[in-house]
Amino acid sequence: MILVTGGAGFIGANFVLDWLNQSDEAIINLDLLTYAGNLENIAGLAADARHTFVRGDIGDSALVTELFARFQPRAIINFAAESHVDRSIHSPEDFIQTNIVGTFRLLEAGRAYWNGLNGKAKQNFRFIHVSTDEVYGSLGKGEPAFDETHCYEPNSPYSASKAASDHLVRAYHHTYGLPVITTNCSNNYGPYQFPEKLVALMIVNALAGKPLPVYGDGQQIRDWLYVKDHCSAVRRVLEAGVPGETYNVGGRNEKPNIDIVHTVCTLLDALRPLIIGSYHALITFVTDRPGHDRRYAIDASKIERDLGWKPAETFETGIHKTVQWYLDNPAWVSNVQSGAYRTWLEKNYEGRS
Repeated sequence: MILVTGGAGFIGANFVLDWLNQSDEAIINLDLLTYAGNLENIAGLAADARHTFVRGDIGDSALVTELFARFQPRAIINFAAESHVDRSIHSPEDFIQTNIVGTFRLLEAGRAYWNGLNGKAKQNFRFIHVSTDEVYGSLGKGEPAFDETHCYEPNSPYSASKAASDHLVRAYHHTYGLPVITTNCSNNYGPYQFPEKLVALMIVNALAGKPLPVYGDGQQIRDWLYVKDHCSAVRRVLEAGVPGETYNVGGRNEKPNIDIVHTVCTLLDALRPLIIGSYHALITFVTDRPGHDRRYAIDASKIERDLGWKPAETFETGIHKTVQWYLDNPAWVSNVQSGAYRTWLEKNYEGRS
């Protein structure tokens, strides 16, 4: 079996669901269920004997050690992270604790467990650390996309905390020989995404008739990756990735944020048209966030060349599937929008209009 951390969050839950849809190998799912961790994401697995959910913190060394001893996983895949840049600006300490301290304690528990293994079990064990392209900083127009040798230049508390965790992971391989592999992915979108990230927020706000807040001039460029393509890349890295290596995972879909918003509005106009007018009329430009990186772009040549992975979805097919999923799952959207979430949105966008 494998141990997955953060498996009730957006990317982690998609990974768990896809894994169990394709394999009979069991999963231990460790998640603290903070604001973005949602058991509804994995509700369909409640009666599945292959899935064991444990509520807990990756920073709880005693718990993680007990899970290793009890279940003897062949691999750990670490999705657990605080991941929203705006939240890191308002509350950076949470990101330090989870992304840096939590990763350190997970590495320590993993190293102790690995050291106790023998033979094939020790040789085959893997620690997969899932990270972000934001650790590389911001690109100027026309600059080459991030490859795995690009220097780290994080510009937000979030990206700095992920950069620190990446460095810890690398150090544990170099110093202790722990068989770690790091993946750095571009912007994910798709089912089960908490509605504070751009695509999910635009869909949810549009359906509620609320303004669609776009930072600055909306020309910030990101590389967009459908979440299930990301999950397939992580599976491939676990299967064939080389310990100590880093693999960048991207969709080869560089697009400005404002184009994403217009695409969502156009799809909603077609799939759930308003009685009068268009969703495009809801677009509202707001004051940019501090230190907003201008452009990210991923060069995924290494994982394509060395592991034979490529995304299955184009942006057009992926965004259509995403919008349709939110239209088909209004109960999930309603339940995830708690009072705490509404308070957060008000805090983040207050005074920006």
